Amino acid sequence: MQPKYKRILLKLSGEAMAGAAHSGLDFDTVLNICKYVKEAASLGSEIAIVVGGGNFWRGRSSGKMDRTRADHMGMLATTINALGLADALEQLGCPVRVQTAIAMNEIAEPYIRNRAVRHLEKGRIVIFGCGTGNPFFSTDTAAALRAAEIEADIIFKASMVDGIYDSDPHKNPEAKKFDRLSYMDVLNKDLKVMDSTAATLCKDNGISLLVFNLEDPENIVRAVRGENIGTLVE
Repeated sequence: MQPKYKRILLKLSGEAMAGAAHSGLDFDTVLNICKYVKEAASLGSEIAIVVGGGNFWRGRSSGKMDRTRADHMGMLATTINALGLADALEQLGCPVRVQTAIAMNEIAEPYIRNRAVRHLEKGRIVIFGCGTGNPFFSTDTAAALRAAEIEADIIFKASMVDGIYDSDPHKNPEAKKFDRLSYMDVLNKDLKVMDSTAATLCKDNGISLLVFNLEDPENIVRAVRGENIGTLVE
């Protein structure tokens, strides 16, 4: 079966990698996610990943700390997760490369757009760490930026809810789920699917976004096949 999308940017939250502990890195959880990333790649899709770092550190929640330094700490947290993902994928037999927006030559390649694209063309999974490499930008914005740079067909945002709602479904049992939205809907309704910088970047570059639940990691494969899951933003 041919995949619906040829080149995908998968955005994983740090929390998704923490498992039941809700902090740190649970390697069994990471392996289970990567099992389905491998299956999605085996369908023929080229897969790049941007991972957050919230399971270790959240710069915006650091209180009195200087925001720039706090965000740099968050970038280091994303690198820990990127290396954990790489190790799990390699254990499953997947060729993988880690690229970081801040140079860490002993443990990862520096982010170079053409090299990343070449890795994808050769069937390697590419994991982008350190966000954009700049403070004050979220990893959602990093996902939008990298998706634009590598000319991804779509961003898969694997979250802890099964789509986009008009309010928090964990707090409001009457929350309404959307099947399809435009980026203007997301911005005008102030829907909390991603920050406004990331949403605007996707809108301006014509990048679609599919939001689905990662509690069942097989949804990654279903999304690649084009099954009707989650919420599609175009």
